[in-house]
Amino acid sequence: MATKKNNFEDQLVELEKIVTSLENGNVPLEDALKQFQTGIKLSRELDQKLTQAEETVAKLIDKDGTVHQLDPNNANAPEE
Repeated sequence: MATKKNNFEDQLVELEKIVTSLENGNVPLEDALKQFQTGIKLSRELDQKLTQAEETVAKLIDKDGTVHQLDPNNANAPEE
C-alpha cells in the first residue's frame, strides 16, 4: 500500500483510503500499524506541500519583479 506518489491529489486519496480502512476496523493489528505509519508520513508530506503552496500564493510579484509578501491581516494590501 505504500506507493511513492508525489502528486498532492493522489497522496490525499491514498490517505483517505487509509483512514477509511482504519475506521472500518477490519484490519489485523500489524497491518493497521503499517497503515497508520504510512498515513502519518503522508499527512506530514501533504502538510508540507500545502504550506509551500500557501507561501507561494501569499506572494505578489510586481511587473518589475519586486516580490511582496501578502499582509496576513489585510488580504487586500501587500506588506511594504
